Amino acid sequence: MTTYETDVNGKFIPATQRPDGTWRKARRVKDGYVPQDEVPLYESKAKKIQAQRPNNSLPVGMCPLVAQAVKEKQEKQLKKQKLKEQQQQQQPKIVNSTPGLLNVTSKFEAVKKPKNNSSSTQQQSSSSSQHENNQKQGKEPPRNVTEITDKIDDLAIDDRQEVTKKLKKLRKKLREIEEIEQKIASGELAKPEKDQLDKVARKSEILSEIQELESVRKVVK
Repeated sequence: MTTYETDVNGKFIPATQRPDGTWRKARRVKDGYVPQDEVPLYESKAKKIQAQRPNNSLPVGMCPLVAQAVKEKQEKQLKKQKLKEQQQQQQPKIVNSTPGLLNVTSKFEAVKKPKNNSSSTQQQSSSSSQHENNQKQGKEPPRNVTEITDKIDDLAIDDRQEVTKKLKKLRKKLREIEEIEQKIASGELAKPEKDQLDKVARKSEILSEIQELESVRKVVK
């Protein structure tokens, strides 16, 4: 803090020594002078209101019951996520990010994988010879190749149908949640039930699943 002295001519700041040994001259100041480093920082009106608001205050228009349910839901999800990460570190596994969604790649591999490993070399040799003969004679591809292609197409169709079905259910749940939120905001639903609060708390989770399925559906097409 700046030190002031007073004489017959008024208030002044006495001379001070700099770190390099030189001296600053004494400066005479007017009454009411406030040094720059002591001037209070400017705060906007919004910042002052925010500082006066309690830390546990809720957003404007948000129901306290809904806020508590959302908080509990987030805490549970955080605990599950930590437990899942610990399990993955102990025993790494490849887990499908979307529950209930079929893995197209694994199905393709299952179709392509030969049942008998001992005869795989003979089958490859036979199929290679047959392919060369067909090319010379101008014949169509072997029947087993066509069957495998048909199976792969069927798997892709099944996956598209499953993704579409799951998206339809999730969008229905999202509409129900938005209806509950509108009723709470308008005051029509003053005391929501526990299952309604649980639905509202799962809104972010459902939105995340819908985005994942939309991405998967683009890949499967």
